[in-house]
Amino acid sequence: MLNSTLCYIEKDGSYLMLLRNRKKHDINGGKWIGVGGKFEEGESPVDCLVREVKEETGLTLTRWRMRGIVTFVSNVAETEYMHLFTADGFEGELADDCDEGELCWIPKDQILSLTLWEGDRVFLELLYRDAPFFLLKLTYSGDRLISQKLEHGSVPVFKKRGRKLEHGDRPGVEKPAEM
Repeated sequence: MLNSTLCYIEKDGSYLMLLRNRKKHDINGGKWIGVGGKFEEGESPVDCLVREVKEETGLTLTRWRMRGIVTFVSNVAETEYMHLFTADGFEGELADDCDEGELCWIPKDQILSLTLWEGDRVFLELLYRDAPFFLLKLTYSGDRLISQKLEHGSVPVFKKRGRKLEHGDRPGVEKPAEM
């Protein structure tokens, strides 16, 4: 199982997009995506996010938000858990060159007209609507999206209970707080 990050960096109503056109045998070749990449050993999602953005763009993120986790299932690639972020705070100058492809600020209202993965359109729409944290499973056959499953939700809030275990409770397991 592969873990990765993807970030849409926002400035003046545009997202920083990457046209993947520099690597041979790139599964993302010819498509526009956000910036990010694979986790290295011992990295957290934030460690990976900050490192990958710096490596690909030259920018240092100062403010970001985790938006969801997207699970990619494919008949041609390893299952991937992609940790999806947006960012609107950064320092530094955009790199003149990126090993992965061409970087370009694209107005958000034009992004869906670009060559994108079909599933990217699903989570981009969620970002545009400022959807709460979500879990999304996208299943592909080759380049074709064959199914999608969206689960909205929030991270459960747990609280300590200052009482004895009740019938049905399991030792060491806290129940979610009542909402």
